[in-house]
Amino acid sequence: MKRHLLNTLILAASIVPSVVMAADAPANMNMPAPTVSDILDASGIAVSGYLDVAYNKMSSTGLFVGTAGPLPGGFLGNSRIFDTPGATATHKFSSFNLHQAALIVSKMPKEGAGGYLNLTAGQDAATIASAGLGTSNLDVTQAYASYATGALTVIGGKFATLAGAELITTPSNKNYSRAWMFGWGPYTHTGARATYVASDKITLIAGLNNGWDQVKHSSTSTKTTELGFILTPFSMFSLATSYYQGKEMGNVAVVGTRRYLDMVGTITVSDKLNFVFDYANGRQKDAVTVGSQAKWNALALYANYQFNDTWRASYRHEAFDDKDGFRSPFAQKLTSNTATVGYAVAQNMELRGEVRFDKSTVNAFLQNDGSTKKNQTSSAIQAVYKF
Repeated sequence: MKRHLLNTLILAASIVPSVVMAADAPANMNMPAPTVSDILDASGIAVSGYLDVAYNKMSSTGLFVGTAGPLPGGFLGNSRIFDTPGATATHKFSSFNLHQAALIVSKMPKEGAGGYLNLTAGQDAATIASAGLGTSNLDVTQAYASYATGALTVIGGKFATLAGAELITTPSNKNYSRAWMFGWGPYTHTGARATYVASDKITLIAGLNNGWDQVKHSSTSTKTTELGFILTPFSMFSLATSYYQGKEMGNVAVVGTRRYLDMVGTITVSDKLNFVFDYANGRQKDAVTVGSQAKWNALALYANYQFNDTWRASYRHEAFDDKDGFRSPFAQKLTSNTATVGYAVAQNMELRGEVRFDKSTVNAFLQNDGSTKKNQTSSAIQAVYKF
């Protein structure tokens, strides 16, 4: 009897673990494998991006008078920034545009080391490409390492400029077309930048870089100094001021000191309404010949209203005074008025409709029949998808 009881207990002991394992097996087998997003989230790495496609139709060729064709950077040739790729002197501009397909990978912890990578493909890539990186349809727009400790963050590499209210990244802007002051200011810098958050009202920024849109050392030889100051005295108002000074190319044979001041103020009336102003003032020493000087200034005013979760509207007025014809083909005063309506098809997709009217003090805009005019108009539809 005892032997029979002992054999029963031994048999039960051998069966129970098997039963437990068999019961657990299906649960383990049904557990989903971690996705790429799960792995990235666990590591603190964020991945995002966007697509920017549009159709733009203009009353002119999209070129300035006296230019053979579009030039890189929207400088001299194109009468617009970004939105007239492939413009020709014999046709009114009318084109579907694949502006940007962008990917952003970042890890920016509040403490410790991090990094940021922004790749931009599409027709805008050649415009924003820095000297030394070529002008292909793929641009390493930003790529930098960072280190944060307390209120101080230091970055080193290639990064976006502090200057201006508008940005390269399409979803950050309210209008389809870019202002002239965006295109004729700097896009990016390669160097080092330190940001110190002194308080919730004051942020200080200082840096040293290779200059305007230069990814490597150039004939200018000296470095450009970058200074920034962000003041937020109260929740309804903020003012961001940036200043750049360094050696830059005048014409192809002359290098001189360039000074550039930009001030962006934002007035937030409510969660639906805000106003923005952007003022820029630049001057170039030895612009054409040794001893000569070029000056320019610009002002852009923005009004943005969010009707509801689906509809919004934005208006921009810009005045650009190119006193000496240094940023455009000739001395002129340019003004533009732009109205944009946005419709959110989904949380991550917006359709934009825009009309814009440009005017110059001279016959600046080339027509398809070879004539010239002081004004040009455009209408555009844009789709922006974020992922």
